[in-house]
Parts: sequence; C-alpha cells; structure tokens
Amino acid sequence: MTGSTERAGLAHGTRVLLTVAAAIVVFVGVWLARDVLAPAAVAAVVVIVAHPVRHPLERAGWPRWAATTAVIVVAYLILAALAALLVFASAQFVRMLPDYADELRDTAEAIGSLLGGLGVSDEAAEAGASLLHPDTLVGVATAVADAVLGFATAFFFVLAYVIFMAADAARFARGGTVFGGRDGAGDAIGRRYFTGVRRYYIVNATFGAIVAVVDGLALWALGVPIPAVWAILAFVTNFIPNIGFVLGVIPPAVLALVIGGWPLALAVIAIYSVVNVVLQVLVQPKFVSDAVSLSLTLTFFSVVFWALVIGPIGALLSIPLTLLVRALLLEPDERAVVLRRLSGDPQAPPEAVPPPTPPPVGPAAGDPEGSASTAAPGA
Repeated sequence: MTGSTERAGLAHGTRVLLTVAAAIVVFVGVWLARDVLAPAAVAAVVVIVAHPVRHPLERAGWPRWAATTAVIVVAYLILAALAALLVFASAQFVRMLPDYADELRDTAEAIGSLLGGLGVSDEAAEAGASLLHPDTLVGVATAVADAVLGFATAFFFVLAYVIFMAADAARFARGGTVFGGRDGAGDAIGRRYFTGVRRYYIVNATFGAIVAVVDGLALWALGVPIPAVWAILAFVTNFIPNIGFVLGVIPPAVLALVIGGWPLALAVIAIYSVVNVVLQVLVQPKFVSDAVSLSLTLTFFSVVFWALVIGPIGALLSIPLTLLVRALLLEPDERAVVLRRLSGDPQAPPEAVPPPTPPPVGPAAGDPEGSASTAAPGA
C-alpha cells in the first residue's frame, strides 16, 4: 500500500511539473506572438460583450445572418468609440505640451533644488527633475503617438477578427453545446466565463463613465488644463485593477503642480481619492465580485503578468485572460480544488471527505451472540 501511494504521489508530481513546463512554453509563445494575439484578445472581449444583442433579435424573428450582422455592428461601434477617445486624448496631450514648456522647466528645476536640499545626491535629484523636463515629456508624447499609431494598425486586424468571431459564436450557439464535457460541466464553465467577462466590462464601463464625469468636472472647476483628456484617462484606467487609480491620477496631479503649485496638486489628489474610495472601493466591488471572483493578490499579479506577456493592452485584459486560464486549466480538474480556492473561485467544490467507517459487527466486534445470529439463517 505504501509503495502504491508513493508511486501515485510521484506520478502526480510529474504531471504537475509537466503542466508547469507546458505553461511556460505556452506563455513564451504568447509573448513572441503578442502582436498578433493582442488584437485577437481585444476582438474576443468585444464580441463577448456584444454577443447578447443577437438573442432578442432572433426571438423577434430576425434571420441568423442579420442577427450576426447586428453583433458585428455593435462591436464596431464599441471599437470606434474607444479609438475616437484615444485619438482625441493623445492629440490634445501633444498639443498641450508646447504651451506649458516654460512652466514644466521651472517646476523641474524647483523639484531638483528641493531634492538636493533634502540631501538627495545630485544624480538622483537630476533624474527626478528630468521627469518633468519638456524634452522628456515630448518623448512621452511621441511614445503615446506611436502607440496610438500601432493601435490604429492593429485595429484593422481587430475588425477582421470581430467578423470571424461573431460568425463562429453564432455557429456555436446553434450547436447547443460548446465545450462539452462530462454531464455538461464544460458548458457550465463556458457560460460562467462568458457571463463573468461580460458583466465585468459592463459594470466597469458604467462606473468608469461615472468616475470620468466626476473627475473631469472637478478638474474643470479647478482650472486644470485639458480636463477632458484626464477624464478619458480615468475611464480607461478604471479597467486596470488595483493600480488603475494611481495611473489615472498622476498626470493631472503633475499638471496641477506645474500650473498651481502644491495646493492645487493636493486638491486634485484629494478629489480623486474621495471619488476612488466611494465608487471604486466601496460601491463597485459589490457589483464586480460576483462576476470576477478573483483574489486581490492574483488580480494585482495578473495585471503585471499580462502586461509583460502581451504589452500594455494586457493590463486592460488581465481579468478576462486570468479567468480564461482558470476556466481552461483549473475548473475542469477535480484535483485543483485548493488552487481554485486560492484564486478566489466561489464555485470550487468542497474537498471530498471520506465517510466515517461504520463500526464492525459480529464476531470481529466481540459480539458473543454473533455466531448464533450468523448461524441462524442456515439452521
């Protein structure tokens, strides 16, 4: 018995090592093909969000091709809105920099002097001050423009992916079962994944719009330049878990520091913090938790991991990609209960507990009447 147990444990350990090695190979392949896979991931998420449009149309008697066309149109509208926001924000940001070049240079020198007065080395002080130097920000603006241009190039691939994925989604829906599996467990996993991704993005888009409007109006009231750009940034970064708030508040706070000094910068940080705490910490998680069900540690790690694997777009897609990995690797495996619980999955079944062994009866239990009761039927 001990030998068989050791062999079973060794076989399980070997399977785990092979799974880890295979996962490493897959992720390296994804990193090498990120320029192709990132647009495909964007298209997949957009199609998942737009797919429910077909259900009421088909119930109303629309043919399947017309319902599929409606899904494609909705997906294209979503992509067009996102592209318009990114192009507008990047253009406004690039146009704003020359107007505040002198203020940026003065602020950079003041920060360098402040750091030097605090005992920071000259090299570190210069490095810190250079972050606000106009030349550095021009480089940032150029990088932003290049990123937008790259997104525009990949946008054509996304449009093509949307057509094919919408058609495939219609075919899968007609087939009834998509993932198969024993007792329909695969289909249940698929439905839970698609529903979770759809709910996650709809809820985040709703709260992101609210946050963007509140932040934009507050910045406009404080006199911070291009408040619409920072409102768009707040909307986009709302889709980045945990660190999105920090990424969204830094640029307007720095600009407020340049034009109004520390009081205005602290006012911007205070307003963002209040809005973030009320909406993104107290209210939004109550709506998102049922859809995502990921632990905070895994959520933060997923942002960093997917950003490294497929680039900046990975930070925006970190939640659906992590949910996809869990749905494909952990949920179908009955032995991965512990890992599913650590990931925050509330659907993880309780670990199997063997039923208690009933007490022995008859002579083995020392029953003096056991032999008589056993022999009676044969008498």
